[in-house]
Amino acid sequence: MSESVRIDCMKCRHFYVTWDPQFPKGCKAFGFKSLQMPSLTVLSSSGKPCLNFEPKSRPLA
Repeated sequence: MSESVRIDCMKCRHFYVTWDPQFPKGCKAFGFKSLQMPSLTVLSSSGKPCLNFEPKSRPLA
């Protein structure tokens, strides 16, 4: 995966919205909360794009 590809956390099954106003976005895969999107936190801390991205499953119609 290219580092120029931006991971959309909103489409990831591990993303969640927290009740903490200081850290409103969270990642269940890595177990942290953040002010910015978790994929940006992972990229800035490791220098690599998030490797735990899993698309959300679509509900059956």
